Amino acid sequence: MNIEFARHRRLRQNENLRALVRETILRTEDLIYPIFVAAGENVKNEVSSMPGVYQLSLDNLLDEVKEAKQLGVRAFILFGVPFESDKDAVGTGAFSHNGLVQLATKLVKEHYPEVLVVADTCLCEYTDHGHCGLVRDGEILNDESLEVLVKTAISQVEAGADIIAPSNMMDGFVAAIRQGLDEAGYTHIPIMSYAVKYASSYYGPFRDAANGAPQFGDRKTYQMDPANRMEALREAESDLLEGADFLIVKPALAYMDIIRDVKNNVNLPIVAYNVSGEYSMIKAAALNGWINEKQIVLETLTGFKRAGADLIITYFAKDVAKYLQEDM
Repeated sequence: MNIEFARHRRLRQNENLRALVRETILRTEDLIYPIFVAAGENVKNEVSSMPGVYQLSLDNLLDEVKEAKQLGVRAFILFGVPFESDKDAVGTGAFSHNGLVQLATKLVKEHYPEVLVVADTCLCEYTDHGHCGLVRDGEILNDESLEVLVKTAISQVEAGADIIAPSNMMDGFVAAIRQGLDEAGYTHIPIMSYAVKYASSYYGPFRDAANGAPQFGDRKTYQMDPANRMEALREAESDLLEGADFLIVKPALAYMDIIRDVKNNVNLPIVAYNVSGEYSMIKAAALNGWINEKQIVLETLTGFKRAGADLIITYFAKDVAKYLQEDM
């Protein structure tokens, strides 16, 4: 048989050859680990819809950080879970110097100053209505909310946060926070903007974890329509011009085309948020014995990087760190 054709399999013959030509590498340094900091003492509540994820009080927080750090995880994003009785219309707990994220940040930086603390900068966990901005007559107010978000960001930096991650999707939030931080003398603090955040059904388990579901309506007037692609580029370009240092695309799994679009058009580090619903689906399938969890998780996160993500926020951070150590 005298047929000419390409022999691609030459580079797939064994693991050493495959590793030699591997184009996309997943590293522990790529991971940011979310932690839910709960009010109270001696709290370690497993989130019912997120097996292996816990709400942790301050007295249990350091053990979690220590374990992840020993596995090689270097960055953490903190979310507060206050008592319902402490929530109010303006989300006072978000910008209080005694707020949960502020106290948790101080604690982590005191014991592990070398790790990076990313502070989630939003109001929804702290408002009694559960929305990411102030509300008047059923309307989520944009410009009035910016003032509160600036106060929140400054208080988080004063507590020791290394990176501010505003997730509210109010128009102009990056510009307002950048100006506020600069005027307060924090010109060196980067902003990791939730630039492209869709109004997604994949967030369901997160709302169990953060107790932050809206009490009326939904978030479709400020989060993006999942059907839209070009709008993501407009959002990303706005945040770039307003002074963002990283851009988050959230969710990740159903939006890898968006990750690639943003990566191709914006010269900033891109962060994929591997959200709660994506985590829970894999965990549920694995617990039922339907999939190989390790293989699926590594393939999924490698896919995010191949799509263009430089970093990944993921509840799988500790698991992935263990998997990567096993494969060394």
